[in-house]
Amino acid sequence: MLAVRGLWRWRHNPLRRTTDLMEAWVALAALLLILLVAPSIGALAGSAAQDGLLRSVRRQHESRHPVTATVLRELDRATLAADPETVARDNRTRVLAHWTAPDGTERTGPVAAGLKDPEPGDRFATWTDEQGRPAVRPLDAATASTHAVLAGVGAALAAMCLIEGARRLIVWRMVLRRYARWDQAWDRAGPDWGRTGTGS
Repeated sequence: MLAVRGLWRWRHNPLRRTTDLMEAWVALAALLLILLVAPSIGALAGSAAQDGLLRSVRRQHESRHPVTATVLRELDRATLAADPETVARDNRTRVLAHWTAPDGTERTGPVAAGLKDPEPGDRFATWTDEQGRPAVRPLDAATASTHAVLAGVGAALAAMCLIEGARRLIVWRMVLRRYARWDQAWDRAGPDWGRTGTGS
């Protein structure tokens, strides 16, 4: 990006090569794209992610219901199959509990309780699906918004990296062409280089 700063200085410099000016213009175009296009891409990606996540939040809140369960007894960790969505962060106690499903039926089964030392008769809040089966807590709007912001930032950073990568590729190709022209010029001057009487 140093070439951008030199763009103004090189306007009337007699040592300026055409490729120097082209490199500076490429750098300026990349800078403008990074400043204008990348944030727009991030905003669009974040907005799309927000819409999708909020739809998911609504669906989850429609299909999952909070219930109050009563502890019957504590279970060994191996007794309850771990939920793949929460296994990495779920350190809750596994218990055999009793609860009333949203349709009014009585249910009993193993669930994860947010209790440190559960005793029979302790009550705790949990989530079930429409059939009364234990379910993962639904995503909340704040978490969905955080994920959307992260998606937008990630998209903007990816766009910036792509633009900078394209700039570097273009400049690299220009430098290769410049070196090829220098090699051709040296080849033309080579046979007479350093000989007396050749005008050099």
